[in-house]
Amino acid sequence: MNLHEYQAKEIFRNYGIPVPAGRVAGSADEAVTAAKALGGSVWVVKAQVHAGGRGKAGGVKLARDADAVRSAAAAMLGTRLTTKQTGPEGLPVERVYVESGSDIEREIYLSLTLNREKGRIALIASSAGGMDIEEVAEKTPEQILSVTVHPSAGLQPYQARQIAFGLGLKGPQIAEFQSIAAALYKLYMEQDASLVEVNPLIVTKAGKLVALDAKINVDANAIFRHPDLAKLRDASQEDPMERRASEHELNYVSLDGDIACMVNGAGLAMATMDLIKLHGGQPANFLDVGGGATSERVTAAFQLILSNPKVRAVLVNIFGGIVRCDLIADGVINAVKNVGVKVPVVVRLEGTNADKARTTLADSGLTITPATDLTDAARKIVALAAGK
Repeated sequence: MNLHEYQAKEIFRNYGIPVPAGRVAGSADEAVTAAKALGGSVWVVKAQVHAGGRGKAGGVKLARDADAVRSAAAAMLGTRLTTKQTGPEGLPVERVYVESGSDIEREIYLSLTLNREKGRIALIASSAGGMDIEEVAEKTPEQILSVTVHPSAGLQPYQARQIAFGLGLKGPQIAEFQSIAAALYKLYMEQDASLVEVNPLIVTKAGKLVALDAKINVDANAIFRHPDLAKLRDASQEDPMERRASEHELNYVSLDGDIACMVNGAGLAMATMDLIKLHGGQPANFLDVGGGATSERVTAAFQLILSNPKVRAVLVNIFGGIVRCDLIADGVINAVKNVGVKVPVVVRLEGTNADKARTTLADSGLTITPATDLTDAARKIVALAAGK
């Protein structure tokens, strides 16, 4: 689960990480009120969306008077901001964050995330702050510094100092960096984060380190331990179909193809998509109905995947271990009847009560194409999607 910048910065404050003063606003008038309350003569108005690259997309504006604050907020609120990370559809801007201006001497990138190859948390930094870290990694990888943290020892002071020296920080800045890195690590661990990122961490003209941006991604599998964080969820920033899927305990990810997939088990779902690609098709989604699939859940899954106008065919691939294939067959029949499926449907069922399920489908009188195995299912669905 992602947090907005203003939410992440409030958590940063709680951990003693220095951030500029700022206030969130839901209207242009509130933005002006926020600027006046902050004081000063320079403010930054930032669109609050769950995506990076806001500055390049016009989602970050400098304002030197109240009218400029009002204009910037009015131009952002109620629109959809499109960045490299949002896709062409963009994300809705329902709030802006008004922040006091900062005197920036230099910018640094800093983050904590999981290095999956090593199975350890990595502290990553770069002197190329403010830029897309992916671009830096591709073009100038020598600018990226990192250390891995032993789970038993935690982040050690010498590791933070090692990064600080590599960034060219000097004097009191080294101690400041060490303090910030330690606080970020503590936050990461205590809040079950999957990513904590500061881009940029600035060095002000006075020589102080300040987190000018803040990003926190919380591990969705651990959110039950953090009811306070769960309340910060902004459903408007999520894919509508993925949000609907979560309401039915379905694991769904939208893709760009035209063949909808309904599978039980993440591994089988990945294999199914691979075979569709192998035979020339394009998956429209990843959908795992889970081991406890029921007739009702299958119906909900059909409704979900068919709400995608690009879908030209549906492949149901179920291996009945815990789940019974005859229950899945009932769900498929109910879905085809009740949802009004108008595209070809290929069904491959194997496992518990598979023979009974195939008989049920054959006797349904519905136009459902059976498949004998996964390869057969992939070939048939690709052909049907192509109108062959």
